[in-house]
Amino acid sequence: MADLSDEHLSWPVVGTRDLHRDDWLVAMREDVVQRPGHPEETFGRLVVEHPGAVVVLALDEEDRVCCLRQYRHAAGGVFIELPAGLCDKAGEDPQLTAARELQEEVELRAEHWRHLVSLYPSAGLTDELHHLYLATGLSHADRGSFELHAEEAEMEKVWVPLADLLEAVLDGRVREGPLAAAVLTHQVLRQRGEV
Repeated sequence: MADLSDEHLSWPVVGTRDLHRDDWLVAMREDVVQRPGHPEETFGRLVVEHPGAVVVLALDEEDRVCCLRQYRHAAGGVFIELPAGLCDKAGEDPQLTAARELQEEVELRAEHWRHLVSLYPSAGLTDELHHLYLATGLSHADRGSFELHAEEAEMEKVWVPLADLLEAVLDGRVREGPLAAAVLTHQVLRQRGEV
């Protein structure tokens, strides 16, 4: 049987330059990469540096998912999304980040957490890694002193039956990648009896 595991390594980088870097967490650089064993062959690759993110599939006792309608400027629209956020505290366990984001964005706390999967959304362009979680046993939790701003200030929280959300993903009405990955992974694990 073939080994289906990803292998983490780096081809030789013979040069690099920043194209954009500021006080925010995301930067862009251009690396000049050399193909192993072929020193005469180099090529440029753009890399978006990103600290990673967490995504939370918060599921209540009625089999409904807590979703957000949120404006996304880069993609040009309002998207159905799950509570999510950047892994912006160095060394913090992603599950703790997920719990904080769930509380800050939608004022929920979860009694039970299950890691669903971690995925690279676009390995050809960014080092960003998404950690997807299932959160159950939900209860209200005040967001405290956290204040929503920019696009977050306009978010709308909606509760969607999981079955409807799955159908919306499968028929292309909902196209936000992390949401689709979380819903589809959950569906497979549920069919296996693992959640």
